Amino acid sequence: MNKFRKHPHQRHKQKENTSWNKVAGWYDKLVGDRGSDYHQQVIIPGALELLAPQRDEKILDVACGQGVFCRALAETGAHVTGIDNMSKLIQSTQRRSSHINIKYYVADATNLKRFTPMSFDAVCCIMAIQNIESLEKAIAEFARVLKIGGRLLLIMNHPCFRIPRQSGWGNDEQRKLQYRRIDSYISEMKIPIQMHPGAAPDIHTWSFHRPLTKYFGELHKNQLLVSQLEEWSSHRQSLPGSSARSENRARQEIPLFLALLAVKQS
Repeated sequence: MNKFRKHPHQRHKQKENTSWNKVAGWYDKLVGDRGSDYHQQVIIPGALELLAPQRDEKILDVACGQGVFCRALAETGAHVTGIDNMSKLIQSTQRRSSHINIKYYVADATNLKRFTPMSFDAVCCIMAIQNIESLEKAIAEFARVLKIGGRLLLIMNHPCFRIPRQSGWGNDEQRKLQYRRIDSYISEMKIPIQMHPGAAPDIHTWSFHRPLTKYFGELHKNQLLVSQLEEWSSHRQSLPGSSARSENRARQEIPLFLALLAVKQS
């Protein structure tokens, strides 16, 4: 029995391919060389500070996409390897990073068989763990390729506040506050995400919602001890207007991203 509760519109369908390869071209143009403003202003600076990469460390970036974080890691002097299961994206990424000594491979996060046990000082998965169907297999593989004392960095859409189709913004006009409405949290869900709403409604990828208990449970099972947890808010500001104050306050008080740093114990 599938543990994930499917969105009602998808319950009649058979199991679908969760690969993003079908939208690789669109995604490549969207993210580009540098990533979004969130990457540049929030995610990459925060990730580098948490992971604290050292010169000559061997670091694996799982689901590396366009290699945005790989290139940031390489600038620290680390030996970087990036993998992604989108073959089209890896080809584009290799062209972008041809002048930098980064190794890229087409590989799935749940099957890292090309790498020997305990071969990396650090593993990171930036804004992708929520798109991987088998969290159990992925975390087990991350732990297998990590050295004792190695670090695992996971950064994701905050599972408490950013649940596709199960959360959204609301306004309390009387109190002049913007709030976050959460309709479901504890249940694990497999949720379709339309990549081109309106233009091509049938093209979608998947997001897998899990509560924090699930993430911490899988890390514990694989001898990965969480040493740091950070919650990151948006850097954006609303244009001046009647709702700007409440919108800016909500952005600061309700974080967009969750970062977990775990250390392999044995």
